[in-house]
Amino acid sequence: MIIFIDDRPIRVMTIKKSQSISTTNMDVLIDAQLDVIDSDKLCGHIMIVNVVLSTIDRLFAIIKSSDLLDMQSIVLVCEDKDSIKDHIKSKFKLIKAAGGVIKNTNNEILLMYRLKKWDLPKGKLDKGESSETAAIREVEEECGVKASISDKLCTTYHTYTYKNEYILKQTKWYSMKLIDDSKMQPQAEEDIEKLEWMNQDTMRAAMTKTYSSIRYVLKKYYKQ
Repeated sequence: MIIFIDDRPIRVMTIKKSQSISTTNMDVLIDAQLDVIDSDKLCGHIMIVNVVLSTIDRLFAIIKSSDLLDMQSIVLVCEDKDSIKDHIKSKFKLIKAAGGVIKNTNNEILLMYRLKKWDLPKGKLDKGESSETAAIREVEEECGVKASISDKLCTTYHTYTYKNEYILKQTKWYSMKLIDDSKMQPQAEEDIEKLEWMNQDTMRAAMTKTYSSIRYVLKKYYKQ
């Protein structure tokens, strides 16, 4: 599980999985059984080991009450990954969304420019709607293109505040193939300024003006 808080990733890992990460790449190593977590320690790239439910309570209380401008990423290492994931989710109102990475016959990916960032088409599920149906609908609504789903890609989570309520948006991403882009047009009412098909070379420059979560999704896509 990876959650993006203010565009900074928090990963939840088992002890076995965490062994693939070198602690020399971390700026701060915290043992939750021995150390007290406070805002002064949450700087740079952080790994917290021996994470339990009370660790999550403490950590997210700090995150919600502090700016943490120097925090870049956190890895949470625990024995019971599912329990930790569920406990994190319980601290937010969950909203479900879906989106797509669309490829055309030239092996180019469709990106859209919105709010000064390059982004991928995505949106909330309507009541009773499946993630697959929502992804196809959002692609057509936001970009004016028709596409079909090839495969499930990944799931991302990101947080934001709306009307003093903490929201966790879960987005299921799908690899998609273009069917028809003859009516391609950006959805102006969603603040989408332009659409562009990009190959990997073109995309490198665009990735300097996007969100960490979008870079994560595209990295997953190209690793398939």
